Amino acid sequence: MATAIITGASQGIGACIAKRLAQDGFDVVINHYPSDSDKEKALAVAEECRAFGVKAECYAADVSKFEQCEAMVKQVKADFGTIDALVNNAGITKDKLLARMSEDEYDAVIAVNQKSVYNMTKHVTAVMMKQRYGRIVNVASVAGLYGNPGQMNYSASKAAVIGMTKTVAKEFGSRNITCNAVAPGLIRTPMTDVLSDELKAKMIEAVALRRYGEPEEIASVVSFLVSDNASYVTGQVIEISGGLSM
Repeated sequence: MATAIITGASQGIGACIAKRLAQDGFDVVINHYPSDSDKEKALAVAEECRAFGVKAECYAADVSKFEQCEAMVKQVKADFGTIDALVNNAGITKDKLLARMSEDEYDAVIAVNQKSVYNMTKHVTAVMMKQRYGRIVNVASVAGLYGNPGQMNYSASKAAVIGMTKTVAKEFGSRNITCNAVAPGLIRTPMTDVLSDELKAKMIEAVALRRYGEPEEIASVVSFLVSDNASYVTGQVIEISGGLSM
């Protein structure tokens, strides 16, 4: 059975992706940040995944740390035998206008959102190359395509992820490894739940479909990209924004 690693999968979009891939028949590796609260959430996601008759296990690792990623990937390979798909989903925000943004706030977002993609891809592609097969999907953002006021750190990290996606696609294509990105827009998650009603209404006005996207709508595109139906798709960035950019 094929195995998929999803980083930052204890809640939100990552949890939905894990459950969708489990439904598709993947054994799933649910990565979560090493904290009690994240572990508890991840265990609940794993239980839901197992309902589809697949193997689902939780692995604690701060994916911004190279050594922790190396150890996790080594353990996953030992436990599951193969690593067929990687979804780099882990991400944080520390939003502020540039004039007020501290260096620490910038560095933290770059470390989690961008460096984690390097860390995980570096270690997982070593496994995939030996298999001569792999599917990698990076969760970027419309902020990486168009920028967003108050999100210089986040926009920079997601723009970098898009560039990394295209490079990995070119470097590993000859080994039958594809790499694509999804760029979500305004999606209903814990991050957007905290916004004021006034701000939510203003943001939805910019969306052609006049509504939030749901995490399941991101998961469905990821499902396609890791499937054999997308075997000739690589280096692409698929915007999932309800027409936000039009």
